[in-house]
Amino acid sequence: MIAVRPATRADIGAIDALLGRSYPQLLRADYPPSALVTVLPLMTRAQPGLVASGRYFVAEEEGVLLGAGGWSEALPGGGRPIPGRANIRHVATDPGALRRGIGRAILTAALDQATAAGMTWAHCISTLTAVPFYRAMGFEEMGTMTLQMRPGIDFPAVAMRRDL
Repeated sequence: MIAVRPATRADIGAIDALLGRSYPQLLRADYPPSALVTVLPLMTRAQPGLVASGRYFVAEEEGVLLGAGGWSEALPGGGRPIPGRANIRHVATDPGALRRGIGRAILTAALDQATAAGMTWAHCISTLTAVPFYRAMGFEEMGTMTLQMRPGIDFPAVAMRRDL
């Protein structure tokens, strides 16, 4: 049985391991190796402040972490929060556990908590790979974008939103 709970700092190692399993395998269908070799080292690390915020969740089955993700009022990369906007952050599912409802359970927990906190809409910056998942969760595409992960390291993505 899948259990979803708020993440703690003690989960950071397991989240790093999950991101290290998930992103390299799942993103390779939509991104060239030349992009992944520069971006993956930046994406496959848990964000300690987000993990400890009480707004980041993990999904486990028999003690094995199979999914993670959450939300913040803070914009990814910094910047002033936008009133009423929940920013979906760092969602990942173990590639061996896809199509079992883990991503849906994580995102549902995040959206429910954001709604309870007074947020009125959710925004996410989706990888090209995750667009169908977010569409299935009620998000609509706002448009394509390029994230500058660091100077000279650009990453194609899709801005998406949904009302809460």
